[in-house]
Amino acid sequence: MNNEFTKVMSERTDEQLIRIVSVEREKYNPEALEAADVEFRRRNIDPSLVENTRSEAETANTETKKVNGTMAGSGQRFLNFIIDSLILLLLWSLLIPVLDLVYQPLDQTSLQLYTYGLGCIIFTGYYTFMEIKFRKTVGKFITKTKVVKNDGQLPSNSDIFTRTFCRFIPFDRFSFLFVKNGFHDRLSETRVIKD
Repeated sequence: MNNEFTKVMSERTDEQLIRIVSVEREKYNPEALEAADVEFRRRNIDPSLVENTRSEAETANTETKKVNGTMAGSGQRFLNFIIDSLILLLLWSLLIPVLDLVYQPLDQTSLQLYTYGLGCIIFTGYYTFMEIKFRKTVGKFITKTKVVKNDGQLPSNSDIFTRTFCRFIPFDRFSFLFVKNGFHDRLSETRVIKD
């Protein structure tokens, strides 16, 4: 029996098929499930692989549901933003006088570039250092929240770099007020959850 999903399911790996026919059934429409079931039976997949893959998928689904249930609310996220902005302002006001001793801009354009560049370095350094070292910023320490991957695992350094640089997207700071995960969360596949 062929349907429009037969070819699609024939291109899935054994592990993908096992997940589809066992723990991810609710994500697929009946015709897709029928094609997956036929392909699964056709391949005669090793039972030990079936059990291992199903167990891993169930564990991952449980972790994802747990993470979804403990996501930080918009109020906590906004408070994180306010606290971290104050910390950044403090760092900037402490570093500018020290660095002014080393570098004196010659004209207004140089001064603006210097100030903007220094602000970007402080901003990037703060978020990158804090979230790599502690998986949370000062704001997150105070609100008892932390950064995790969508599946609940600890984010890698590259996830944190992506997360930090995505903060430069215009209006990113306010995106979490309208959706559960802001731009920097979505693009880095991370979440902020209650600790």
